[in-house]
Amino acid sequence: MSMATCDVVIPCRDEAAALATVLATIPDGWQAIVVDNGSSDGTADVARSLGARVVDEPRPGYGAAVHAGMLASDAEYVAVIDGDASMRLPELLPMLDLVRAGDVTMAIGRRRPSSRGVWPWHARVGTKTLAWWIRRRSEFPIHDLAPMRVCRRDDLLALGVEDRRFGYPLELMLRASKAGWTVREIDVAYDRRATGTKSKVSGSVKGTARVIHDFARVLR
Repeated sequence: MSMATCDVVIPCRDEAAALATVLATIPDGWQAIVVDNGSSDGTADVARSLGARVVDEPRPGYGAAVHAGMLASDAEYVAVIDGDASMRLPELLPMLDLVRAGDVTMAIGRRRPSSRGVWPWHARVGTKTLAWWIRRRSEFPIHDLAPMRVCRRDDLLALGVEDRRFGYPLELMLRASKAGWTVREIDVAYDRRATGTKSKVSGSVKGTARVIHDFARVLR
């Protein structure tokens, strides 16, 4: 049985160049679970060399990777963060505090760009559109797609989120709202992703469009 205060699930696909930065500031008592989602750049080997637990999830998709990490965890609390070094693990600590204190069921991050050009225009527009959908359907007062979040593992698994692609965050929010969860959004710094990595979402207009398509499928 894990003695970690909190497990942090890090879905990754070709993020080897970012992991040293991501894992350099992991909070004391936390365990990193890197889910290798079909990488071809040695992500799994790098993660192991840095002390992370590695889970292989060959099915492509953000939701598939996150779910695999949740199943692998045995900690009471779980966090999720992207593996591209655009956000920092220590910013999950106040989120965990809110959940442990019982103030909220789930705490999530709202990205605040650290400099101009960090967040491409098409990704910002897509995020605003999708966050509006979430507010409209769930009534949660959020403005981002929960790129960082913390909650109890058992609570999350009990929701039964089924989407295994980019629609996962939307379905999570809709099911959480229906289950009566309380959610709070906290500002987090958003930096440039690590050199040598490429976003599957904001890196292109096509990637952003694919996310919107997956969200639309969940809303049907």
